[in-house]
Amino acid sequence: MKIRDVILSSDLYYVQDILESTKMFHDFEIATALDICREGLSEGPDSGYFFLFVEEETSHPVGFAIYGPVPCTKKRYDLYWIGVQQNQRGKGLGKELLKMCEEKIRYLGGERIYVETSTREEYSLTQQFYLKNGYHIESVLNDFYEDGDGKIIFSKRFY
Repeated sequence: MKIRDVILSSDLYYVQDILESTKMFHDFEIATALDICREGLSEGPDSGYFFLFVEEETSHPVGFAIYGPVPCTKKRYDLYWIGVQQNQRGKGLGKELLKMCEEKIRYLGGERIYVETSTREEYSLTQQFYLKNGYHIESVLNDFYEDGDGKIIFSKRFY
C-alpha cells in the first residue's frame, strides 16, 4: 500500500469512480468533491484543501481523503471527504487514511478534527467507523440535509 499527498489531474476520474462505487452519494455531492479537487489542483495548498490518496497493487487510487483548516478558527481542521472503492472496503484502507490525516493535521499544528456525516441508515457503518476510531458525537442536527436526513458532527481532540 502506498499513500501520497499530492493531487494529480488524473485523480479526478478516480475520486468520481470511488464515490460512485459506494452508491451512497448524490450527483451534486460528487460534483462538490470534484470541484474541491479542481480547486486543489489549481491553487495548491492556498486552496485550504489537503489530499491523501491510497494506492494498492493497481497503481491508481482506491481511496482518498480531503481535509483542511476550518476557516476563522485556531488549530481546528475538517475532514471533508474520506472514501474507499467499494470492492476494497474491509481491508483497513479507510482506517489508514484516517490515521494519516490525523498525523498530517497534528504536524500542521491542529488540535482538533471535525467530521460530519448523515444520520441516514446507510451511513450507520460510517458512524460506527468514527466511533471505533476515537471520535465522539458533538452534535446531531435533525432534518439538516432534508426531512429525515440529519447531520452528525463528530470530533476528536489531539493531546
